[in-house]
Amino acid sequence: MLSLRVLSSGAVGSGNRSDTVCVQPGATAVNSDLRRRGEVVTEHRAQVEELLADYRRSREQLAVVHRQLASVSASASSADGLVTATVGARGVLTDLVIDNAAYERYRPAELAAHIVRAAREAAVEAFNGAEEVLVPVLGGDVEPRTVLLGTADLTVDEIVGEKPPDDSGEVFEDQNWIDDSEWSRAR
Repeated sequence: MLSLRVLSSGAVGSGNRSDTVCVQPGATAVNSDLRRRGEVVTEHRAQVEELLADYRRSREQLAVVHRQLASVSASASSADGLVTATVGARGVLTDLVIDNAAYERYRPAELAAHIVRAAREAAVEAFNGAEEVLVPVLGGDVEPRTVLLGTADLTVDEIVGEKPPDDSGEVFEDQNWIDDSEWSRAR
């Protein structure tokens, strides 16, 4: 009779477990048990390799999307073309061109309004372009705009916040907030 010691790992972190199996020449039960253990290890190894491959594909896809989002920009101009604003994927102003004639034609408040309007129009276009990049990656479960705004994992209550307390019934007319006791002694 041949004695064979088999080391097998238990749960993660539990160390190795040792089993002693007595093998008689020609015993097939032990051979099939060892073969099954080998198949399980091979099966687990294949699952790990598949998970790693999925992870690598996801990282590559994320890198592509990141590059595409970085390249998204949009520009919009005022009706007269004197102001042009350019923004990135999230609507952040990246360039502003103001023709010299705009300084002569508009007062500061009017010029500011044209700048804000052009930047807002460009931001809408840029958001639409960024959404087009995100839709194929996110699928139908997540709204691309919420990802761009950073609110994808927030509930409506978390975004809106708590309502302020209703003070409409309180009257403060007859209340004195100054402590008169110190004032009368100081005279």
